[in-house]
Amino acid sequence: MKKLLTFGALSASLAIVLSGCASSPMDSGMEHSMSEMGSQSPSETSAEVNTADDMFISMMIAHHQQALELSDIVLNKEGIPEDVTALATKIKDAQTPEIATLEQWQKELKLSTPSNHSMGSEDGMVSEDEIKNLTNASGDEAATLFLQQMVAHHEGAVDMAKEEISQGKYQPAIDMAQNIVTSQRDEIDQMKKMLEGK
Repeated sequence: MKKLLTFGALSASLAIVLSGCASSPMDSGMEHSMSEMGSQSPSETSAEVNTADDMFISMMIAHHQQALELSDIVLNKEGIPEDVTALATKIKDAQTPEIATLEQWQKELKLSTPSNHSMGSEDGMVSEDEIKNLTNASGDEAATLFLQQMVAHHEGAVDMAKEEISQGKYQPAIDMAQNIVTSQRDEIDQMKKMLEGK
């Protein structure tokens, strides 16, 4: 009889423990719908992400996409110096996979594009008129415009990346930002030397 009582007490205790584990944080998180998660701030959707990360990821996608657009314009022209086309190809090869990674983070972390900041020349973005000028130019003139525009574009990206490094929390984004600072500073130096030779 004493053994049965002991077993019964243990069973009751075990049931209490198991019932306490039934509502784990993961389970409670599953109760939120996808739309609810999408409307939350980064700090709510992931403890590893903050507003600076959200802004960096969103802005860098658009920034890189314009770099690809500028590179494509030059690569589709004839009479562009070989060193310029090589640089445009290098930029595309580097930034295309970065866009894919950034978009993957945005999806996985359920981040929404921030609407409180529109990019402009202070971020290195090239205006529509400047893009038209590049599109209409040819030969050395097009090459020079591309280099001038891309220097400013890269400088904007470096500033954005440095802000992510100092204010961001999501380590993969910080790592990418550090790589952007290093690689694009090198390309800025390269492009300035190319411009000096023109």
